[in-house]
Amino acid sequence: MAKQKDDTPKRVNIVNRRASYEYSLLAKYDAGMMLQGTEIKSIREGNVNMQDGFCAFHADGSLWVHNLSISLYSLGTYNNHEAKRERKLLLNKKELRQLAGKAVEQGVTIVPIRLFVNDRGFAKLEIALAKGKKLYDKRDDIKAKDQKREMDRAREY
Repeated sequence: MAKQKDDTPKRVNIVNRRASYEYSLLAKYDAGMMLQGTEIKSIREGNVNMQDGFCAFHADGSLWVHNLSISLYSLGTYNNHEAKRERKLLLNKKELRQLAGKAVEQGVTIVPIRLFVNDRGFAKLEIALAKGKKLYDKRDDIKAKDQKREMDRAREY
C-alpha cells in the first residue's frame, strides 16, 4: 500500500454522498470487483467517480456495475485501462439470489455507496439495495439535519 510520510498505510475510502441523498438505503453488501491493469493504482490515488453509478444483472445472473468511472492512471502507458467500463462484482450465490429477488420490485435499484481497499489490499465496493426518495422525503432529511446541527451548536455554548 502507499505510505504516507509518517509510515502509516494510506486508507482508501471513497464515498458516494449523493446516493444517501437520492435514495433510502434498505440493505448493504460488500462486493469484490474484477479489475484490469492499472485500475487498482488509480483507485489508490483516489481517482474514482461513482455518482452516476448503478448495478445491473446480466443474462447469466452475474452482477455488474455501470458508470463507475476510474480515471486513467497518471503514470500509465499505452496499457492504461478504459475509464468507464462495466466491471463484474464478486458476490456469493446466496447474496446474488437475495439481490436478484429484491431488485425486481418496483422502484428498487442497486447503487454503489462506498469504494475501499481492505487490509489485504483488495478493492471492495459497498453496494446497497435502494429505493428512490420523493422530494418531500429529501426535505424532511434536510430539516432533520439542520435541527441536529442547531442542537449541537446549542450544546457547545
